[in-house]
Amino acid sequence: MNREQVCLLKEIMEISFVLDETALYLDTHPNDEKALRLHNSYAQRYSEMVSLYEAKYGPMKNHSMSQYPWAYINDPWPWEFDYSLC
Repeated sequence: MNREQVCLLKEIMEISFVLDETALYLDTHPNDEKALRLHNSYAQRYSEMVSLYEAKYGPMKNHSMSQYPWAYINDPWPWEFDYSLC
């Protein structure tokens, strides 16, 4: 496992957490424009980070585009990373 891959995946997971939390907040506060701007900025960042990860290391999800041969099953799996590297 390479440190850059681990750190990139960790950042994607952190951004995903922020998106989940802001989405839950916005479910009950739909008119909070500041929260919506925050959510949208993280959504953009998430999209960019996932695109970067997939370009370098292959698909993150089984419904993502894959090069030939099918790459979703390639190691390592997310639970096999040593996140203390970051």
